[in-house]
Amino acid sequence: MGLLSELILLPLAPVRGVAWTVDQVLTAAEREQIETLRAELIRLERDLHDGVIDEEEFDRREDEILDRLEELDAGVTG
Repeated sequence: MGLLSELILLPLAPVRGVAWTVDQVLTAAEREQIETLRAELIRLERDLHDGVIDEEEFDRREDEILDRLEELDAGVTG
């Protein structure tokens, strides 16, 4: 039955290929955004350490970044 279903679904192969490609591109973009946000966290921590921002500003911006990271990470792994 597997071969028969593959033959019946063969005309849909290009559509499945395009869907797979789009999914791969979106996943790569989400991973790139995650890496950018992680780098932003590192810069934020450096700014706190260097006295550029205070603890309150650090906490606020860190929460924003972590929220975005959670959203993106759920999309990549979910």
